[in-house]
Amino acid sequence: MIATFSGNAYTLTAAPLLSWWIIAALAGAAALVLALGLWRRAGGVWWRGAAVLMFLAILVNPSLVEEKRSPLRDIAVIVVDESPSQQIENRAQMTEAALTALIERLHRERDLDVRVIRAGKPQRGAGDDGTRLFTALNRSMSDIPRQRLAGIVMLTDGQVHDVPAGDAAAAAHQLGAPVHALLSGRPEEGDRRLVVAQAPSFGLVGKELPLSIRVEDLPQPPKDAKAKPDGQARVTWRKDGGPPQSVMVTVGRDVPVSIPIEHGGPNVLELEVEPGPQELTLANNRAAVVVNGVRDRLRVLLVSGEPHAGERVWRNILKSDPSVDLVHFTILRPPEKQDGTPIRELSLIAFPIRELFDVKLDDFDLIIFDRYSRRGIIPQAYVENVVRYVRKGGAFLEAAGPSFGTPMSLFRTPLGEILPTEPTGNVYEEGFKPQLTDAGRRHPVTEDLPGAGKPGDAPGWGRWFRQVEARVHNGIAVMRGERGDPLLVLDRVGKGRVAQLLSDQMWLWARGFEGGGPQGELLRRLAYWLMKEPDLEENDLRATVEGDRLVVTRQSLEPDDRAITVTLPDGTTQSLTLTPEHGGRSSGTLPIAQMGLYRATDGTHTALAAAGPLNPVEFADVRATPEKLAPLAQASGGGVFWIGNGTIPEIRRVSAGRAASGHNWLGLRQNGDYVVTGFAELPLLPAFAALLLTIGLLIAAWRREGR
Repeated sequence: MIATFSGNAYTLTAAPLLSWWIIAALAGAAALVLALGLWRRAGGVWWRGAAVLMFLAILVNPSLVEEKRSPLRDIAVIVVDESPSQQIENRAQMTEAALTALIERLHRERDLDVRVIRAGKPQRGAGDDGTRLFTALNRSMSDIPRQRLAGIVMLTDGQVHDVPAGDAAAAAHQLGAPVHALLSGRPEEGDRRLVVAQAPSFGLVGKELPLSIRVEDLPQPPKDAKAKPDGQARVTWRKDGGPPQSVMVTVGRDVPVSIPIEHGGPNVLELEVEPGPQELTLANNRAAVVVNGVRDRLRVLLVSGEPHAGERVWRNILKSDPSVDLVHFTILRPPEKQDGTPIRELSLIAFPIRELFDVKLDDFDLIIFDRYSRRGIIPQAYVENVVRYVRKGGAFLEAAGPSFGTPMSLFRTPLGEILPTEPTGNVYEEGFKPQLTDAGRRHPVTEDLPGAGKPGDAPGWGRWFRQVEARVHNGIAVMRGERGDPLLVLDRVGKGRVAQLLSDQMWLWARGFEGGGPQGELLRRLAYWLMKEPDLEENDLRATVEGDRLVVTRQSLEPDDRAITVTLPDGTTQSLTLTPEHGGRSSGTLPIAQMGLYRATDGTHTALAAAGPLNPVEFADVRATPEKLAPLAQASGGGVFWIGNGTIPEIRRVSAGRAASGHNWLGLRQNGDYVVTGFAELPLLPAFAALLLTIGLLIAAWRREGR
């Protein structure tokens, strides 16, 4: 038996002097003797019975144990949602007002401690997990005994993405306390959002990328509701920060959209839908998609005007790249050659001029003319096709031979319209080392070429022995000979690009003459610049996310100290000054404090970089809702309440097993937990007093029997 007084508990205990079975045997024997005395109506039997009971009590040795207890305070846990969706309208203010009122009310409870947990803020480097209140709750409750937990109160908009899945009753049992949700926001809110229903992670360069987008006006009508005519909404999209384009889409339906992929590497597509009839935030009216542009195969057409020592070098360099699909023709037999060879003995195939320069010309990514001269092989109409191909976005490279300085020069064909240099008629055949110009040291095609050396120093690569003298009338000379004449000139023509190498001696580097040179790296960069590889743009702005910093890099042929304007994901802007580095690069960094898409611009170029998820699940649906937390609250005995303008429901303390919520009130459990601080034992039959009492009873029985 346990009795509690003033927080302490009292318990009767026994410490028998003999085994219980011996005591039981003695009690049985005494009962038989007393029963015989009663049957014979012996005098003093009652006194003897009292003496026997006292003797048995002495053997049992009873005592009163006092358990000293110190009561423990219950703990109420308040979880405050600080996720981005809580920043919509006045939800944050409503939540803070409710938190203040809640803490003030709970502090009136003498046996209750309050623990506040703030969670939901997006963390740098975290995945797209949305609002994770229960993860933070479980982590913070690791040191709270469940027998002291009075209840859990969540101040949130209800958009919680880590509610325990499965059976709500099992989750409530694991938490071990009533869960209450105090919801900010308003019931029946409406919002418009843009959803990218389907988007590939990569697309082929030069092809259209199919996307599937959907504009939704929430809340959506019930499925059994009578269908209403679908509205229209304007969706604006831009690629890589370019000019915006728009398309009208039907609200509530998946709409296919095709966007061109024009270059390799990341292609950032931004989409935005106009505001709807109801809006909570415009953050989910925008979406972004990063598509990696890849080339199926790099198709290169190499036309060698005549056999020479460098022809095999060009072929080997291009064939060594597994991504290159090379078509190579060498004009071994020009039409004017008449050597009397019978036709039946000729094993050379006819040059497929029409197929290459008319039918399939646009299939090539790069056209190279190696020591080709005006000899009537390719009709002028087909040469004009090459010019049109370049102006529409194609890539053309000429490796000029000595014929470029003669009347047979390609400059005297329609190609002269796009070639960046004009020959003077002179051809130098003396040894020289190619050198980088000042622009070449800043241009990505030739910047930091192995062996180039520092400005003013001689390059560490081998000599060449032929250069065609020419004057630059368009483009940029990035390499020169020792006389200062242009050697490698790059130019943009229309939407396409042209490069001209005014020597046919690159093969000396490939053969290792005087140590050779970086012919493979130079040609690789040259080919990819011609095909508009973003990393090789000579005047460009780039932005990347490295850890918790935004790194903005400017590549320019001329020094440029203009400040960069960075637009943060929330629409605010900051100015960033770049620091010059080697070559044509300058860079600057900005700490990242927000997740989303960053836009950097210098007024001419724009760069985009994504920090964290581009389309976070946090903004997929920002309407305040009780649906996600209601099953768990109901299973735990708690409730869901709207806090309105910061008002909170009445708070009551309830006993374990009682309902913990009702109309406009929530309950926190009274656990009555305690810790034992000590024991005190009081013998109920002190040995000397019990002995005197037993002797007295025996004397009384003897005197009664002696009458």
